[in-house]
Amino acid sequence: MTSADQMPASGSTLTLDSDPNNTKETDPLRKANGVYVTVHGHFYQPPRENPYLDAIERQPSAAPFHDWNERIHWECYRPNAFARVLNDRGEVVEIVNNYEYFSFNIGPTLMSWLERYDVEVYQRILEADAKSSQRLHGHGNAIAQVYNHIIMPLANERDKYTQIRWGKEDFRSRFGRNPEGMWLAETGVDYATLETLVAEGIRFIILAPSQALRCRPLPTQDDPNPEWIEVGGSQIDSTRPYRCYLQPTLDSSSSTLSAIPTSRKDSRTEELPYIDIFFYDGPISRDMGFSDVVYNSTHFAGRIGSAVRGDHRPTQLISVATDGETFGHHKKGTEKTLAYAFTREFPQQSWTVTNFAHYLSLNSPSWEVELKSVTAWSCAHGVGRWEDDCGCGGEGSVWHQKWRRPLRNALNWLRDQLTEVYEEHGRQLFRDPWQARDEYIQVMRDRSAGNVNRFLSRHQTHKLTAAEQVDALRLLEMQRHALLMFTSCGWFFEEISRPEGTQILRYAARALELAGDVAGVQLEKGFVKRLGLAPSNVDDFKHGGEIYRQLVLTAQLGFKQVAAHYAITSLFSNHKLVETRNSLPRKDAADKQSQRYHKKVYCYAANELDYQLQRMGSLTLAVGNLKLVSEITWESEHLVFAVLHLGGWDFHCCIQQFTGRRDYSQIKEKLFGALQQASAAHTILVMTQLFGEEAFSLQNLFAEERHRIMQLLSQETLTRLGQLYTQAYRDNYGVLMAFHRDEIAVPQELQVAADIALGHRCLITLRWLEQDIADPQKSWNHILELEAIATEAKHLRCRLNIPDGKQMLEQLIARSLWQLLHDANGSFNADIQLLERLIDVGDQLNIDISLQRSQELYFSCLHSQIAPVCVISFENERDNQCLQLLKLGKKLAVDVSMISNQLG
Repeated sequence: MTSADQMPASGSTLTLDSDPNNTKETDPLRKANGVYVTVHGHFYQPPRENPYLDAIERQPSAAPFHDWNERIHWECYRPNAFARVLNDRGEVVEIVNNYEYFSFNIGPTLMSWLERYDVEVYQRILEADAKSSQRLHGHGNAIAQVYNHIIMPLANERDKYTQIRWGKEDFRSRFGRNPEGMWLAETGVDYATLETLVAEGIRFIILAPSQALRCRPLPTQDDPNPEWIEVGGSQIDSTRPYRCYLQPTLDSSSSTLSAIPTSRKDSRTEELPYIDIFFYDGPISRDMGFSDVVYNSTHFAGRIGSAVRGDHRPTQLISVATDGETFGHHKKGTEKTLAYAFTREFPQQSWTVTNFAHYLSLNSPSWEVELKSVTAWSCAHGVGRWEDDCGCGGEGSVWHQKWRRPLRNALNWLRDQLTEVYEEHGRQLFRDPWQARDEYIQVMRDRSAGNVNRFLSRHQTHKLTAAEQVDALRLLEMQRHALLMFTSCGWFFEEISRPEGTQILRYAARALELAGDVAGVQLEKGFVKRLGLAPSNVDDFKHGGEIYRQLVLTAQLGFKQVAAHYAITSLFSNHKLVETRNSLPRKDAADKQSQRYHKKVYCYAANELDYQLQRMGSLTLAVGNLKLVSEITWESEHLVFAVLHLGGWDFHCCIQQFTGRRDYSQIKEKLFGALQQASAAHTILVMTQLFGEEAFSLQNLFAEERHRIMQLLSQETLTRLGQLYTQAYRDNYGVLMAFHRDEIAVPQELQVAADIALGHRCLITLRWLEQDIADPQKSWNHILELEAIATEAKHLRCRLNIPDGKQMLEQLIARSLWQLLHDANGSFNADIQLLERLIDVGDQLNIDISLQRSQELYFSCLHSQIAPVCVISFENERDNQCLQLLKLGKKLAVDVSMISNQLG
């Protein structure tokens, strides 16, 4: 079992502070006492958004999910927010929010995605931090992270500060408090990084034991110069925190510490700035990631216990750290292990689950540490993995990483060029350009017009014109992308052309483009030349310059592509509206057409100022007048589009600048005149004469909408094929049954016809059920039909391929359960029977439905709603309703034995 197999008696409750008579002197939450355990999860996904659309596009490798963020979310982030504790029958005894017990950091770019994608899980994370803060006397579990996961020792001083300030502000805006600790990407650290952390008020960081050089007890009056202990071989005692004083001799010549006399180096007086450091237990952390220890909570607790020192010290901390995605994504179901360990195993051992900030508040460091010069947790060569051909991340030494150094050099060069552009043009718009950049995180969190205007008002040198506002935002976006292009993932693996490397080059391309828009500088040629020195392991690319040309330039987008996307999709989203508008009396139609139609296309606001559509036989022509505005930079374009649908998959779309109402009227007149000849060739010829040679087709649509339209265009064909297969199935039903009865292999053509026909019938019935779920009689009829389909499919050994059926059934079950628990409308008996049959029909159809959300809903109401209903029913000797509710709980695999036992 994933959860532990040592369960307390049903109905018993264990808490982390089980002694109600604890005093301040003995309470381990108030005074350092005994063994403390901290499990730190570093939750992070690289930014995957298209730089032009501010959205993640479909990633086929993540199928059946839309993208890798979504896939890992359902495998890890959500399961940890609703982690199950199971009994020996596999029933849910408790649902635990693991984030209440984790020490954790979640990358700001990932948190932004979570906030948009699953606000329920996002809120569970925020609530977990608040509850842990309450339990641990003001010290929440969450710590901050440098904003977009850059390797800090390789960043210049300005970028270090911005990364920390963005990380702090993003954290503060979400969790409502200042962060006490900060996670460094790949735990990459040097003393210059420590200096910026201290200057920004960060109290502690977490490092790998291999990053320590030597340590010793803090000097005292009795022992003013204790002996240093060399621990460079990962031999530091990780059960205590350490104080790290900033070195008087930093690499940076501009360091404010350079003037401190060397004679004070060994005194380590409190006058020297410092930061506290926790080193996680290396062997246990490795086992969490690379062994089976986290598949069973008893084994996990035993592994933690092996690190407890038996030297009678009054207190010690066993801390482990790993990628948070280990729990559920890399190791399926292990969020259950953690839930049981946090709430059962650790308390049974009298261990206190805590976080680093809380432990530090109880146990100030009595030892100090010096670090190796430049290190990280995932590279044995300092930070070579992000700048050199060091071998880390290679494909078994088959592929080289000679591209890493030229890539780093090219991006450093580009960063410095962009700095010059930013300073030269930024000082004309901002009182302090670098302060404006540091505070731009406030806009990144809230791009509403009011918030952007307030930001610009605070930083502008004078009242900015509309054009200057656009330039100001372009400059800031240029800097944002200049930071995103250093995201560590671009160097982490073995090849520059992987998606991670391509992504950081896309950010670089967007920064180059914005610099050109503001300053007119042409930096791309120099950048691509430098990329040409980065050799690829893939023959098709040869080097980074070719990767840039093939994978980056081809993915660039502009206003014309957005307008073409709008134009083509309008044929499918505006049909009813347009036909209604064109059928109005002339005056009303004119009034209607004068109104503006607003639509959002990713991060662009599309204001449709005019639109006209006509059909002639199989041809459809739409002409429109459109204003597009970027919601990020406030850039805008006023464009005219014409799109001709020739039928099927063939589209011809043209875009040009709007040059006035008269020109636009003439374009419409000529195009619709050409359409009257019912000749596609003639219409396209006129479009070319008016708009030029450049044209867009279905292939130019953004992927999401292209796939939607492809499905729409295929629907008629699929429906017709479904009917043909259904007819073939009906005509040969007796033959099919005879083959199965005599156990003879069914001809493939007949079996496929049965599979498709029954799947088609099942999907149609599910759609009717979804539509009629509020009508009990119709719902019963649909369920009976689904059961009949399931029986038929079983007899004929059909494989029903119903890709949408799983989600539809899951949503119907959850919706029906919510209705039952919150608004039964006096039809309880019928509703619960309907719900049970819905659950059963999923099994009968062999649809692998997940009942997790319904399980969570039932469990959340078990004690607050279901138990009181059972008590009332029992007292009134009308226990039928209670029994049905408890039976439903069993069907949802929820342990209801506590209520059953209480009722006798």
